[in-house]
Amino acid sequence: MVGQAHALIACCSLIVFAGTAPELAAAQELEVHAVCRDGKPHGPYELRAPNGQLRLSGAFNRGTRTGSFIYWTRNGARIAHVPYDDDRKNGTLSLWYVSSRSEREPQPRLQAGFAAGRRNGVTRSWYANGRPRTLFRYEMDVLADAEAWSRTGSKLAAAEARDVAARDRDLDDKYYASLDAIVTGHLPDCRDRP
Repeated sequence: MVGQAHALIACCSLIVFAGTAPELAAAQELEVHAVCRDGKPHGPYELRAPNGQLRLSGAFNRGTRTGSFIYWTRNGARIAHVPYDDDRKNGTLSLWYVSSRSEREPQPRLQAGFAAGRRNGVTRSWYANGRPRTLFRYEMDVLADAEAWSRTGSKLAAAEARDVAARDRDLDDKYYASLDAIVTGHLPDCRDRP
């Protein structure tokens, strides 16, 4: 098998540690279900709880993330959709609020446009009650326009909106990194077997 293109089903138990997205941070064993090719993850990728519940779904193309990576809480609530092309965020990234109520569709928290791993286009966020929170426009990773509103719906001054954009960007980047860490911490063992 060594040196040949082959599929290896990797299914092993791992632990999600603190430092991940808060909604996913509960330390529980997750099983990695993935296929490897030429020593790299390739094809469908899933993380499942021991009871079989799907917690993360995505795909790799010869070791790089491609397409949609979707994350769910242990209660089955979808909390994130991150689109990739050649291992870089590309498309509209979406986040949702986690509610204790059982809802058909969770409340949107954020939608952010990315192109080749850089913020590009519109980024919108909402308060948990559904009111608009921010509307930013990025041009190849540079903030071009910023609008923001208070919880009561009052529009913030332009300088305040830009401050919110800077704070949000820092917090968003940390959250995205925590989502990435879940994947990179749960890769299949793609070493060739004798």
